[in-house]
Amino acid sequence: MVGLVELMEKLQERLKGELPGAKAHELLRATPVDTTLPRFEHKMPPKPGSVLILLYPESNEIYFPLIKRPDYLGTHSGQVSLPGGKAEAGETVFDTALREAQEEIGIHPSRVKVLGTLSEFFVIPSNFLVTPVIGVAEGKPQWVPDQHEVARVLQGRLENILNENAIRTQEIMAAGRYRMLAPHFEVEGEIVWGATAMMLNEFRWVVNELTQPL
Repeated sequence: MVGLVELMEKLQERLKGELPGAKAHELLRATPVDTTLPRFEHKMPPKPGSVLILLYPESNEIYFPLIKRPDYLGTHSGQVSLPGGKAEAGETVFDTALREAQEEIGIHPSRVKVLGTLSEFFVIPSNFLVTPVIGVAEGKPQWVPDQHEVARVLQGRLENILNENAIRTQEIMAAGRYRMLAPHFEVEGEIVWGATAMMLNEFRWVVNELTQPL
């Protein structure tokens, strides 16, 4: 695995080019097990939003944070996601990702070097059009999780999601009622599936392009 500085330089250049997008996303899409299917009908256009994939070094490894949402009466209750959320008026995708990361886990925007973005991703259940922003922090941040939005901060080891056997599949119960066969990553004992896994798989695809021997 390359070091963070070398990866940062390669990523910044690679993100300017054509991205795998849906080819990478579809590999991690969950599929229904039976005929009971969720139905989502949106009368409004998608809401813009951003998430942050923040790389940071620790003990000669590269990590990135994920957050476990608390249990609540909502679409993404209890799920693991990247820090991020809905854009506010006048914000760029970078503004949104950095503001949300600061609000949710306490990362000050001045500590993040932004490298670029991955492909836009439509999150069907919540009607969001999300842009993943890639950033780098010089050292491991001190997490300050928002008590209402974050039940737990997870530290994802980059090498673990790059491995050939990183993607696993198991049946899960979505929204407490829909049986789904879900390709996923596992981070600190938590299942990372759905939109987050699909966006991470595009990131995985791009990083593996840059780090695997020809």
